[in-house]
Order: sequence, then C-alpha cells, then structure tokens
Amino acid sequence: MDWMPLPVNWRDVSLAWPWLLLALPLPAIVSWWARPVTSHDPALRVPYGARVQSTSASRGGPRRLLAAGGWLWAAWALLCLAAARPQQLGDAVQPPHAGRELMLALDLSGSMSEPDMELGGQRVDRLTAAKAVLADFLDHRAGDRVGLLVFGRSAYVLTPATLDHQSVRDQLQDSVVGLAGQETAVGDAIGLAVKRLRAQTEGQRVLVLLTDGVNTAGALQPAKAAELARDAGVRVHTIAFGGEGTLSLFGFQLPMPGAGDEIDEKGLAAIARTTGGQFFRARDTAELAGIYAEIDRIEPITRAGEAVRPRLERYPWPLGAAWLLAMVAFLRPQRRRN
Repeated sequence: MDWMPLPVNWRDVSLAWPWLLLALPLPAIVSWWARPVTSHDPALRVPYGARVQSTSASRGGPRRLLAAGGWLWAAWALLCLAAARPQQLGDAVQPPHAGRELMLALDLSGSMSEPDMELGGQRVDRLTAAKAVLADFLDHRAGDRVGLLVFGRSAYVLTPATLDHQSVRDQLQDSVVGLAGQETAVGDAIGLAVKRLRAQTEGQRVLVLLTDGVNTAGALQPAKAAELARDAGVRVHTIAFGGEGTLSLFGFQLPMPGAGDEIDEKGLAAIARTTGGQFFRARDTAELAGIYAEIDRIEPITRAGEAVRPRLERYPWPLGAAWLLAMVAFLRPQRRRN
C-alpha cells in the first residue's frame, strides 16, 4: 500500500465506488426513525426516576451529545469517503512487453549421433552438445514464447510456443536421434514452423534452425519454404552444426576428411538471407554456444509496451482522519467533565 503523499491534481482523483456516498445521510435517517414518542405520561415508571432525570440534566445530557455531534458527523463523512475508495493516477510507466514468438528447430537425423563434439572434457555426440547449448539459451529467454520442433524424415512440433520453458526443456531432453526418422527434411521443418508461428499472436516471429546435413526428404524444398517464411514475416536464423567427422579405431578418434562437407552451408545461408536472418557455422560446442549468445543479442527479449498510469489507493487518508475525529468526539466531553 502506498502511503507516500503525491502532489494532488484533482483531475487525476476519482472514486472507485462513488455510490457509497449515498450512506452520508444514514445517521440522520436512523435518528429520525428512532426518535422517542412524545407523551404526557411516562412510558416506563422506575423508582427514583426524578433523581435520574435531574442527574442527567446536570451533566449536560443532550447538549453534550450535540456538542460532540459535529465531530461525529465529520468523522462519518470521512468514513463514507474512505469507503468510496478515492484513487489517484500515478506517473506514467511503460511495462516491458514480450515481443518474440520463438521456435527452435532441431535436427534429429542419424548424423546427429556422430561423436565429434566435446562437452565438459568428455567426447559426446552432436545431439548431446546441442541439447546442452539449447538449454542454456532457454535460460536467457525469460518472457519469450518458445516452441520446440524436431525434424528428420518428417517434422513434428513437440512443444507449441509457450511461456512454460520448463516443458520445452523436458521435451528437449527426451529427444533422441532417429525420433523423426534418419533423413533430413529441412524444407518441411521450416514450413511447419511458419504454420505454427503464423497462428500465434502478431509480433516478432523467429525460427532458429539447427542441422548438420542437407535436405534429403520432405515435400517442400528449402528455397520455397524460405519464401513462405519471408511472406509470413518469420525471420529464420540457420546454424550449420558439426565437426569434420571422426572414425573410432582402437579407442582413438581419427578425423575423417570431407565428412564436414556434407552440410549444405550455401543452402542454409540462402534461407537466412531470404528471410532476413543470419547464417552461422559451428564446428564445436564452444562455437555453438557463441552463436546462440549472438542470437540472444540480436533478438532482444522485450521492448517498451504501451504507457499506462497506475491507480494509487488514497482511502487510508480519509480513513485515518475519520478515526482521529471520532477519538476527539469521545474524549472531548471527558476532558470538559474533568
């Protein structure tokens, strides 16, 4: 609750429940309704009635109550004002507004099982390295709606765009090589991502596609898919991921020249260029982490939203004043008597 006073601009003050001001004349109505019936004969005879009447008159009786009545009326008026909830408009603020609908497309073709990556000092396959880097990337996208799409021979959406990044991480960790087939349908993956992003609320639509191969399956060619993405306002960042390839011989990992040439770098670069995105090449885990850090930098998470003026509750002030006036009304006659 904000108790700090602000410069009062009466044009910015309003009542949330103004109808409660109708209670202002309520004490007068109750007093009129409950007024005593005048009669020449007493309604109740009690012993020593004359003595009680004289004692009441000697202490002020109605005059004392009337003297306190002004304070009580003011306290009641302030209490009604507090009940009506006076509010003041605060300074204009611009809350952050999430501006990204982000889809991650991960290649699960057979070549992603190639153990030519290093993670934490250990030799791992490409998919394991990609999972670790993607999980770290998700930690930096708080406020974005992120979805996960995997592709091999076919493309599948595992998680639609959502603010629940933990569900995206869970689906990412459960993904295995060959889940969507052994081949690589890059064009279908882009087409499915465009379809899902187009169905989301309008905003900045981004696809980050990681693959280690060339388009070998699917009904949609990558070039045509890139045009669809461009027309739908989807920016595609493409990542060609993979080392030079290795051959395990008697426990030793030997390089395989030419294995890295299987990645269609020119085709991926053309997709990014057509959609206004960027193309990246990662040959190891460190380079891949740097690429996702760069994507995090060029795709900011938030932008300033529409300016709003918050309503500040001001009922504590008339409520406190009503309490003080009520105390004065009851304590003032006591001081007079003393």
